[in-house]
Amino acid sequence: MYEILFFVFAAAAVGFAINLLVQRHPIYGAISLIGVMASLASLYLMLGAEFIAAVQVIVYAGAIMVLFVFVIMLLNAGVEERTNRSRMAKQLGAPLVVLLLGLLTSLVYRNFPPDAAVRFGDFPGQTADIGRRLYIYYMLPFEVVSILILVAIVGAVVLAKKET
Repeated sequence: MYEILFFVFAAAAVGFAINLLVQRHPIYGAISLIGVMASLASLYLMLGAEFIAAVQVIVYAGAIMVLFVFVIMLLNAGVEERTNRSRMAKQLGAPLVVLLLGLLTSLVYRNFPPDAAVRFGDFPGQTADIGRRLYIYYMLPFEVVSILILVAIVGAVVLAKKET
């Protein structure tokens, strides 16, 4: 059952990603990107990484995509006009994609033995593991990043106040 759901969500993620690439209207592309993120969150849930799935939905699909949609709406971006692609891009595009996929497949088969398959629910990104590692082993980088984000927020407020 898990394998079928895995392939369904993986196919949905790839389908949304391809749809993102071929869309001409930015809003439709943003919606496709939300679909990719939701599919990835589903895959994380299946692997037992609830925290990463929640972050994927809340932060990326929620906050960042809302920001993207607001920017697209503010810019009033319309449908992208069709341009004449170069002949070289038309002729070499598909063979290069097939070559790239072949190389990636070859690398995956060489570097991952067949008995190293992912077991569902056995993912190291569970909430307790992340919290433990974050506050025990990576406390200093966590605090440095927090200070950098605080400085960036203060800088953005100062820059915004100068313009008004």
